[in-house]
Amino acid sequence: MSFPIVVWILTALAAVAIVLTRLRLKGDGAAGQFAISRRVPLAHFVAGVLALVLWSGVLVAPEDSFVGGPLIGIVAIACWWVTAICGLLILARWLPSRGRHVPAAAGDSWSDGPGLSLLAHLGMVVGVLVFTYAYLTAAV
Repeated sequence: MSFPIVVWILTALAAVAIVLTRLRLKGDGAAGQFAISRRVPLAHFVAGVLALVLWSGVLVAPEDSFVGGPLIGIVAIACWWVTAICGLLILARWLPSRGRHVPAAAGDSWSDGPGLSLLAHLGMVVGVLVFTYAYLTAAV
């Protein structure tokens, strides 16, 4: 399997992670140990959609066009990093804590614990590392 195919597969998986995170966290009763600000998932979604649109343009458009040019590529990679960092902040709601006044972890119908979030957001960080490498080495 060639490197550009891996980048396309990771792009599709990143799109799934962005949409599923939005769907999972849109209600008031999101799973986790702690409540997080509504701005973090919103920033994750907005930066993710922007990254997805710009990155798809970089992958499809010729290099000599504006959409496939270096400025759009750099902005797309920056948006991917914002998305990944917001995803890690979303994972913070699962951090364990001890104490008398710590609330019990809330569950949801998606999973019994942080497994799905760990898979999606740590996978997003790995994907963004691959995107950055692919862009810097001009593999895509």
